[in-house]
Amino acid sequence: MPEDKIDPHILEQIRKLEEKYEVMGQDLSSYLDGLLYSDYLTYWDYIHLDTLMSLQTPKTGLKDEMIFIVYHQHTELFFKLILWEIEQISFHEDLNAEFFIDRMERINRYFELLENSFSVMVEGMERDQFLKFRMSLLPSSGFQSAQYRWIELSSTDLYNLTSPDLRAQVDPEDDAEKLMEAIYWRRGATELASGKKTLTLKQFEEKYFSSFLHRARKFRKKNLLKVYQNNFAKHPDQERIISVLRKYDLMANVYWPLAHYKSAVKYLHRDPVDIAATGGTNWQKYLPPRFQKVLFFPELWSEREKAEWGKAWVKSQLDRAAEHRA
Repeated sequence: MPEDKIDPHILEQIRKLEEKYEVMGQDLSSYLDGLLYSDYLTYWDYIHLDTLMSLQTPKTGLKDEMIFIVYHQHTELFFKLILWEIEQISFHEDLNAEFFIDRMERINRYFELLENSFSVMVEGMERDQFLKFRMSLLPSSGFQSAQYRWIELSSTDLYNLTSPDLRAQVDPEDDAEKLMEAIYWRRGATELASGKKTLTLKQFEEKYFSSFLHRARKFRKKNLLKVYQNNFAKHPDQERIISVLRKYDLMANVYWPLAHYKSAVKYLHRDPVDIAATGGTNWQKYLPPRFQKVLFFPELWSEREKAEWGKAWVKSQLDRAAEHRA
């Protein structure tokens, strides 16, 4: 086809492609040949659908185990998106308030979706099936989600993640290794009877502890709290910024753990003795925010709000239950 018959827009695109590949010392013609020979992209190939559908491998014949597996995989995918957004914020070369607020709103939407979808776990499985298939999962536990720990380590100073009863023994300026020794979630994977580390915790730390140290050091001056303090603490849009950060604090440290707690109460509570969670984790003391007092942005909350951390959620659940009974 003569050049004067080709759409000028297409010609301009070809010229731009030629310039792009010339910079890299590449020949555009070879890449165009490759485009001619390549197959059309399909949906199932692009998202690796066959591989994705092969990743659910129940350990029992109990049907509701499939729900348990799929929901946890769904959770980890959204954790990946949250980490993706945090990385963009923390290492942005020319960060501004609009970008920061936009990415924080994305993160909050992901957490909202996770918290709202937890009914799949709370309401969507038969209790008897769960109590049977869970025994085939030992000593694994949702406690062993490394991505969630990376989210925490990327969101705030490591000192804010230490166990409240150990904070007097460490200093915010201590090195990451010492602060990690006092991390709050270690208390959540101790044997109920002896207080010793569970196999769940031992396996988890053996696989991931070095990555936790690496991330804590990488984000020591780049975590979301530091980003706020260094860039937006006195910004004209501070009200909007504080609003999205407070919401994030609530979503990650109140609503999400309490959604788990609600599920644990349904499946694992049995008078007069509570059933240990998978891996023997101490869910009764680990999940309720009032025990851990984990806040990513403590300076954005009043002393009263911190003292009553998590109580508003409990009240909302009681109010909802009362409305349902009415």
